[in-house]
Amino acid sequence: MRILIEDVNIFNNGAFRRSSALLGDGAVRFSFDGEGSSLSPAAVRRVSGENKILIPAFTDVHTHLREPGFSYKETIRTGSAAALRSGYGAIFAMPNLDPVPDSPEHLKIETEIIARDAAIPVYPYGAITVGELGKTLADIEGMTDAAAFSDDGHGVQSAEMMREAMRAVRRTGKILAAHCEVNELLRGGYIHDGVYAKAHGHRGICSESEWRQIERDIALSKETGCPYHVCHISTKESVALIRKAKADGVDITCETGPHYLVLDENDLIEDGRFKMNPPLRAREDREALLEGIKDGTVDMIATDHAPHSAEEKSRGLEKSAMGIVGLETAFPILYTELVRTNIISLEKLIELMSVNPAKRFGADTKDSWAVMDLGTEYTIDPDAFVSMGRATPFSGRKVFGRCVINVIRGEIGFTD
Repeated sequence: MRILIEDVNIFNNGAFRRSSALLGDGAVRFSFDGEGSSLSPAAVRRVSGENKILIPAFTDVHTHLREPGFSYKETIRTGSAAALRSGYGAIFAMPNLDPVPDSPEHLKIETEIIARDAAIPVYPYGAITVGELGKTLADIEGMTDAAAFSDDGHGVQSAEMMREAMRAVRRTGKILAAHCEVNELLRGGYIHDGVYAKAHGHRGICSESEWRQIERDIALSKETGCPYHVCHISTKESVALIRKAKADGVDITCETGPHYLVLDENDLIEDGRFKMNPPLRAREDREALLEGIKDGTVDMIATDHAPHSAEEKSRGLEKSAMGIVGLETAFPILYTELVRTNIISLEKLIELMSVNPAKRFGADTKDSWAVMDLGTEYTIDPDAFVSMGRATPFSGRKVFGRCVINVIRGEIGFTD
């Protein structure tokens, strides 16, 4: 299939320009690239570019595809199909699986499923420690098919273990992506230790449980020279620490999630759809994250797409599993809540979702482009998701920004 999208706003080299583009047949060609005469063949589907943008497909460096081990929650097939439908050209799959990809043999189980079932390129993480238990270093240098390394879902508690891991990861030339959480500071908490927790009798997770380990890891990254990435930051202290580390020349990047930029503890209700780790923090934390987005401290936005079964998310704030889905809501929520309200520019959002994550993590998104319809309002309906997960705090929100075409490495992967 080939599609000629006419007079569309195209994001190219950091800015938008209006042109036409021919999609399909293994390449994407623009009328401004010197081949304009070739963009009007007869055997194509013609699409108007009115109210649409053509942008580099998104890269999500933090998703949970749940396979192998937990395919009742999600599979590589369904998770990658949800990403395809939503404008993603590459996603990175976290290693809290069964078996945990902590050796070449265990990683191969996952990569074989990816090769068979993935709708878009899926890059697997290898674990930092065996079983993500923090006790023994995983076979980091042996897992050559791992795109990066993480014990996501668990903070590495031992500084010496993290130092050893950083040295090993540095030898691979890849990135160590850390879930930062000090276990002894959790104290049984499950939402933010703030006004909502106190008012409703919930046990809180203090901000220090996140930023204290970031502080430790920054020093270790500076010592070892390991490229270091902080997962899903949520506190104002984390933003300040990372801002200073960048100024000091540390090789550090970080991500935050759409929900931390749009919601805070004031939006909480007694529903598992609002429970994730880290939790929704205070308003001043959300405001600090937005400032970090604007000044470049926060490099990218990742969904932390974390599907669970309906039963696992039906137990309220205290007892529901932690995690929400995000692939099918990320762009429309951020575009509607941040771009249309002039908090950030559309160009900035594309840098955060497409350009920066692909560059930092080395995702191959050449000739992967998404066409987003910005002119049609719709309502987020979890029952229409491709993902097996349905838990989202954004259910029922009216949004703009739907993917209507997704081109993966030059081939049409999805049209609506």
